[in-house]
Amino acid sequence: MEEYQKDNQVEGTVSSIIYQNEENGYTILRLDVKGEEMTVVGPMPGVSPGEYLAVKGRWVRHATYGVQLRAETVERRLPQGLKEIYHYLASGAVKGVGKATARLLIEEFGEDTLTVLEEHPEQLTRIRGISPKRARQIGDTFRQQMGMRLLMEFLTAHQLPLELAVPLRRAYGDVALEVLKANPYLLVGEEFGVEFSQADALALDQGVGAEDPQRLEAGLLFELAHNLNNGHTFLPRRKLVEATGVLLEVSGELLEESLEALERRGEVECQTVAGQEAVYLPALFEAETFIAQRMREMCQSELTPPQGLDKLIDQIQRRQHITYAPQQRQAVELAAQCQVMLLTGGPGTGKTTCLRGVLALFDEMGLETALAAPTGRAAKRLGELCSTEASTIHRLLETGFDPHTGRLVFTHDAYDPLPADAVIVDETSMVDVPLMAALLTALRGDCRLVLVGDPDQLPSVGPGNLFADLIRSKVVPTVRLTEIFRQAAQSAIVRNAHMVNHGELPNLRQNTGDFFFLARREGKGVVDTIVDLCRRRLPERLGIPADQIQVLSPTRRRGTGTRALNQALQQALNPPLEGKGERRFGDWVFRAGDRVMQVKNNYDILWREEGGTRSGMGMFNGDIGDIRSIDGEVITVDFDGKIVEYSPDMLGELEPAFAVTVHKAQGSEYRAVILAALDGGPMLMSRGVLYTAITRARELFIIVGDDQTVASMVANNRQTRRYSGLRARLAEEE
Repeated sequence: MEEYQKDNQVEGTVSSIIYQNEENGYTILRLDVKGEEMTVVGPMPGVSPGEYLAVKGRWVRHATYGVQLRAETVERRLPQGLKEIYHYLASGAVKGVGKATARLLIEEFGEDTLTVLEEHPEQLTRIRGISPKRARQIGDTFRQQMGMRLLMEFLTAHQLPLELAVPLRRAYGDVALEVLKANPYLLVGEEFGVEFSQADALALDQGVGAEDPQRLEAGLLFELAHNLNNGHTFLPRRKLVEATGVLLEVSGELLEESLEALERRGEVECQTVAGQEAVYLPALFEAETFIAQRMREMCQSELTPPQGLDKLIDQIQRRQHITYAPQQRQAVELAAQCQVMLLTGGPGTGKTTCLRGVLALFDEMGLETALAAPTGRAAKRLGELCSTEASTIHRLLETGFDPHTGRLVFTHDAYDPLPADAVIVDETSMVDVPLMAALLTALRGDCRLVLVGDPDQLPSVGPGNLFADLIRSKVVPTVRLTEIFRQAAQSAIVRNAHMVNHGELPNLRQNTGDFFFLARREGKGVVDTIVDLCRRRLPERLGIPADQIQVLSPTRRRGTGTRALNQALQQALNPPLEGKGERRFGDWVFRAGDRVMQVKNNYDILWREEGGTRSGMGMFNGDIGDIRSIDGEVITVDFDGKIVEYSPDMLGELEPAFAVTVHKAQGSEYRAVILAALDGGPMLMSRGVLYTAITRARELFIIVGDDQTVASMVANNRQTRRYSGLRARLAEEE
């Protein structure tokens, strides 16, 4: 698809609806503009044939459908004149009115028909065959459409996305516009995702004063919610008030009063923890306190190990043709005796061997064991290593719909616990506080839990520092594997990963084995070298095809960020070709054959299994797949055998993945990894990022960049402090 230069505003009558998604309002329609038909696409909920639209947008050329106007703002006008009104009603736009009824209405009420529908629907009973009940139903349907029209007009007038109309109506029904005007700050919530500055501007425009308690409270709640993205489960009271004061340009004294009001109403929780006067959002407070309570209970639970444990472990060793090192044997023994345990260690220390041993022991004990990991790739790798099925934690817990809140929730909880006798979770460093609370809630009272991970990798994207806090509390039984086994020690990947973790700079000049450094001092050289490695050098010289190479960068932006790398790699590995489907979305052109990543959790997206009858719901942040085909408006993606179809309104959930950030790659393992190491912000160019990148590689790791940048990453062990009370709560005296 390419840009098409033309006037970017048109007005005309909707002649037909080609496609309309009722869930989000995404619409493809034909617009009659002075006798010329043209295609308009975009969020236009509730639009029907016969309506008059004024559309502003951007012209593009679609490979299949030709020239289209991608709508950015839409003004709707009710049909005028008998012909337009009839066309509108006859299209079925108003439930309960078809062609015959439309003709009778026009004959009876003429150009006043729409006024009667909205204001006096009881008069519809003058039409033969329309009962009072049916008249009320027709009137209700039409008023709902008018409500949507007014809501869209309001959003357009205040430069807010039209996509908000459907979720607002879903949440608040016919009074959505009134609710929005009364509290514009509701748009900042997770459900709507509007920037605080936009909601604040709308509120001030609606007459909310700069020191209005509604504005002050909304600012405090926004700062708390915003800082969940920075990993905090709470904010110290002083920092919260200071940050909100800067945001709103108001005094701390006023904010203290608003904070006290929020606390009285239970909209925040305040408590002294870890030496801090902490302020929590209630959900995070409940999750953190529950994890601490449940973990302490599980740690105090004394389990009787199976009779003849030593002989049982000896049998497992013989069957697996291995002899456990002392630390490994300790881990297997501990799993038999404790309801919860932590297993940690760096690369090459034998975590996988321990995992297999624990799983075999649980099998011998007759326990039904579930294996899980935070991401789809990590779960797939765990299942392959243990020769059994593993799932993501989200899929393990399953999802359902809460009719009271209208939100998706986990199906398994305290009332419907998991049927497992034991659960083993790998890559636990990626698990945040809310997800761990959900998992613990779903465990039966006697269920065992084994948490495996490496606390030196990057922490979870979500709030909390869970795995590190559990280890540092010294409350939960823990085995830390420290011995690097001889076979693993022969790998430069393993040796250098441990060197980086200890703050030592690897020998970048020793380009042998499975670890290489290619010096490039400027961005173009880095990008060109990475492209050449993926397209030619690694496939031809080492037999590693491009689809088994993952390019990483610490950053999305700058000259060697994932954005620039993806553009160069797509052009080299999957260039445009006649007959190859394409679909532009934003600044990116999706193309059949592209590697893509799902970048947000979507619990109700449908997938089907390749070549089978099995299907399910849910794709999750970090899942990587390949675009199988682009057929018109639909992009079909293959996620390791799970086939998903994306309509145009869902494309914001996909990103190119020829190159991904190190954070996004966490939990995954690749045959070959290439890291761009040249530029980035100081918080991204850190030891933890470099260590995590190295440990993603199974057979080959290549750094392309500047040796001084690598040295500064090794030296930079500054970690952004995460405010979390879990460690302190775990260590509290009973």
